[in-house]
Amino acid sequence: MLDLDLLELFKTFPMCMTVLVVIPVAFLTSPAQSAHEFKAFRMQHYDLHGIHYGSRSALVNMEARPITAGTMTRRCIVAKIGELAYDRFREILGQGAGSVLFLLPQNISRYSLEEVQRLQELENQMLQEEVQPSVYFAQEDPELLQIYDHIGKATTSDQAGSAVEALFDVASTSGYQFVASTSEAKQIKDMVLTNIQGRLVGEGIDEQLPTIAIVTHYDSFGIAPGLTTGSDSNASGVVALLEIARIFSRLYNDEETKGKYNIVFLLSGGGKFNYLGTRKWLEDQLDNSETSVLNEMDYVLCLDSIGGSDQLFMHVSKPPKDNSPGFRLVEAFKEVGELYPDVNFTMVHKKVNLAEEIVAWEHERFSLRRLPAGTLSHYSQPKDLGRMSMFQTKPVNSNMLENHIKFIAEALARHVYNTSSKVFRSRLEVFSGGMSLHMDLVNTWLSHLTSNPRAVQLITKNHPLLKAFEQHLSKYVKEVRRVAVKADKRDPDFVFYDVLETTIFAYRVKPAIFDLFLAAGIACYVGLFYLAIMNFPMFIDVLPKPSGVIKSKYT
Repeated sequence: MLDLDLLELFKTFPMCMTVLVVIPVAFLTSPAQSAHEFKAFRMQHYDLHGIHYGSRSALVNMEARPITAGTMTRRCIVAKIGELAYDRFREILGQGAGSVLFLLPQNISRYSLEEVQRLQELENQMLQEEVQPSVYFAQEDPELLQIYDHIGKATTSDQAGSAVEALFDVASTSGYQFVASTSEAKQIKDMVLTNIQGRLVGEGIDEQLPTIAIVTHYDSFGIAPGLTTGSDSNASGVVALLEIARIFSRLYNDEETKGKYNIVFLLSGGGKFNYLGTRKWLEDQLDNSETSVLNEMDYVLCLDSIGGSDQLFMHVSKPPKDNSPGFRLVEAFKEVGELYPDVNFTMVHKKVNLAEEIVAWEHERFSLRRLPAGTLSHYSQPKDLGRMSMFQTKPVNSNMLENHIKFIAEALARHVYNTSSKVFRSRLEVFSGGMSLHMDLVNTWLSHLTSNPRAVQLITKNHPLLKAFEQHLSKYVKEVRRVAVKADKRDPDFVFYDVLETTIFAYRVKPAIFDLFLAAGIACYVGLFYLAIMNFPMFIDVLPKPSGVIKSKYT
């Protein structure tokens, strides 16, 4: 009989039980859907003068939640950067969030000036102290925005109004598990800051000639090292130095127009970290006085962010005395300013704060050594947020940058050659005609510098940018060389950590508490199935007996 055959089949228990148990359990425990992966950039992580800054962790392996979630403990909080204020950020950390992911728009320039300033203020506040959880930044894409919307709209059990609603939420909703493909961050061993120097030798006895130095730092800074390109701060200063070196080399290559000044050019590393590269370079020069390029120093002119507006402030630590080299240089700037009415030149005096270990401007490193120095910048205050931000949305204006470079170069020429010189007595402008700026080269350099991040942690000793600087300067100036700056191993001034960027995978999964309900359901199912098998003869007895016999064709 067919029914009896079926019952006999169940008596051959192992295979049937395997099918009836494995298929439902496999269905209930089906793996998470395929992941969406995206690149994420970690928050700054460094130590400066023994003080910890930035995010101390790099790990992410937790459930994603919106900033409106009721429970944040050991969760990855996902928020758009424009939605968050600093107070709310501190609340998230205080509630035990394990990680924070900020979504950045593809084009920050669509933000208004007020919104950009608010983002810069948030960035500055976040960088003032150390943060224990991992903090990442990622640029929005359609898939990531869809995940963000799903996270925000999904009802989670911790937001439910009743126990029944919570149980329903657990059974019916799904979330996302974010996992970073990285290990914990480690200290970057043997980290070096690199300075590149060169000089033009003037006419006369080298050791007896006065020297003027042009100094600028090449690194950029922002809350996420992998996203900081720094078009204004300080790509504009670097481009200006490189072009000034080129055009002055044309004068110095001709014996008739060679100036009676030595001109030193210094591209310094670690500018955004208290100008440590400049400090070390200066110490080395002063410790080796016999071979120092700073002998007979006339003035040190630092360039910092000169392409953001038509303003140029000359920041000094001490007003120059009458007829001093600094005074004559300032007078040269004022005189040239009559030729460039679009450039608004102003001198700003601010004493060096000896109580602070962090200096405000690069020239203060030289002022502390009693060397006459000043910094040219379009920023009027050292704490302007644009100097230390990845939210530099306004591109450098090429025409404005050209005016500023010509303005600086003309003033330097009047200082070096003296306006009473017969060579330039009848000429209002030195760098005009065949001596004009090469703006195609300027724009090429500016594009190159802003196409990739220049955070100091990324510029290792073999970085192609350093090689490009060397090659350019070697074409126009003499004695070009690198100077490596290493931290003291016993008491380091700076310590940097790796894992600046990573890939994060977003897996669509059920909430973590769902595993408990799933385990309980599976246990109940298997238990009931076991009881049914153990008491199977009882089921056979209660089944109705067949009224007829159906023979199998195989019997």
